[in-house]
Amino acid sequence: MKHKLISFGAILIAGISLAACGNKQAASKSNKPLNVTLPDEPLTADPNKSTDTNSAQLIFQTYEGLYTYNKANKLTPGVATKKIKPTNNGTTYTFNLKKNAKWANGQTVTAQDFVNSFRRTVDPKTKAQYASLYDAFKNYAAIQAGKMSADKLGAKAIGKHKLQIQLTKRVPWFNDLVASKFYPLNTATVKKYGQEYGTNASKTMANGPYKLTGWTGSNSSWHYVKNPHYWDAKHVKINKINVTVTKDQNTAINLFQSGKIQETNVSGQYVKANAKNPNLHKHLTGRMNYLYFNNKYKPTNSENLRQAFSYIIDNQTITDDVLQDGSAPAKSMIPIGDQKDPATGKDMATSIGNLLPTDKATAKAYWNKYLKETGKKSITLNLLTDDLDEDKHVGQYIQAAAEKNFKGLKITLTSLPHAQHVDRDFNGKFQLNLTGWSTNWLDAYDFLDLLQTGNSVNFTNWSNKTYDNMLNEANAATGQARYDKLAAADKYLMSVKGAIPLYQPAENKLISSKVGGLTYSILNEAQYKYAYWK
Repeated sequence: MKHKLISFGAILIAGISLAACGNKQAASKSNKPLNVTLPDEPLTADPNKSTDTNSAQLIFQTYEGLYTYNKANKLTPGVATKKIKPTNNGTTYTFNLKKNAKWANGQTVTAQDFVNSFRRTVDPKTKAQYASLYDAFKNYAAIQAGKMSADKLGAKAIGKHKLQIQLTKRVPWFNDLVASKFYPLNTATVKKYGQEYGTNASKTMANGPYKLTGWTGSNSSWHYVKNPHYWDAKHVKINKINVTVTKDQNTAINLFQSGKIQETNVSGQYVKANAKNPNLHKHLTGRMNYLYFNNKYKPTNSENLRQAFSYIIDNQTITDDVLQDGSAPAKSMIPIGDQKDPATGKDMATSIGNLLPTDKATAKAYWNKYLKETGKKSITLNLLTDDLDEDKHVGQYIQAAAEKNFKGLKITLTSLPHAQHVDRDFNGKFQLNLTGWSTNWLDAYDFLDLLQTGNSVNFTNWSNKTYDNMLNEANAATGQARYDKLAAADKYLMSVKGAIPLYQPAENKLISSKVGGLTYSILNEAQYKYAYWK
């Protein structure tokens, strides 16, 4: 009997030892940082002012809206207790908030934090360049016009944990906005720093799975550190994410191969040469890249010029020979996978077909019309691009194709860091511009609206009443009628070439086999809160 007791004790002790060992291993893995890269510096950590993809990625990791996305990139409750159905014909949304949703400083996330964030965005004093995302909110237009104070916006707190949003019209993509754009802000922190909120890590307050540390506003490396007050912190497996801006692909590849980083972007020749690499993961993004013409300047305010460039550029050559990274040639304003025909389930971009054919003879005819229109025999135009390799290479292709076929044309190239490029976009300081748009919801209107008169991100300054009316009619319709009207607007826009779509980028990632949980979609980057060490 005594012998049996000792044996049981030995087994018990061994079991405790194994459990302790397992706990130590789990703790060791959670404390091991994940090292990732971004292709360029973010401009801000302020969700109200974010305009670029790098800032959006930073915000995506550190904030959480009423909804968020699960491991499979499907909508799921975030700060809200559940997904809800709107009332009043799709114009009133009433959310209950989780009582355990906390800011990184331990304060409760309140309904008023959402309301104050929304009001701050639409207040003209904030100069939020994407304030138009709130254009369906009650009183938005009057507030933007300075005719009404921001506190009249259609959003109110009904107590500490209930938020109500009042719209003026049904918004088909509203749930995606709730998950990706309509973030709360910590009221006390914003009050303390005012316009400087989000300019560096110390002037930012997160409510998501990670808080931002080490970012000065201009440096090229920082950290996402686990927010211990996050309501779902127990499921965040990695405590620290180290982020480094790595613009040079060879540097990124070397860092990955040496095990110093576990996730990074690659493109071009590397992707083509390493197609069978098990660490290489590829997917099309919800983005379209365009060639814009600035209609504020006489030399580039010409349909003949736009048509000439459209017919001389071969989008298939751009994707197959220049980029070589799996990107898809644009066939219209709409990317693949963005919207489906309600009747057939077929993809809009595929169904519409190629509205951007290449034809050198037609291109030269339009170029001659352009020269006659301007009364010039020769002209020099400047093309603005990002300073990333793929953007510069696409710019060089456009330069070579146009100069070779258009007599009297010279194109100069200006390549700038992304932040400076975006600044030039908004200030209209360009003639030709290689730029792009990434969507946060699956609906063609988000891309077609880029060229609508008065849109704050209509960098072309192109204006066409027929097109505006077509979009307005489409947005007033529902179901199949709306789809058909959006398709018609796309066809019209391509017939007059308000802009020239070039390609839908593919994103290629090198991901370490030692890391799991990193999943991507047409809308979203991977959420690091789901990442884990294998």
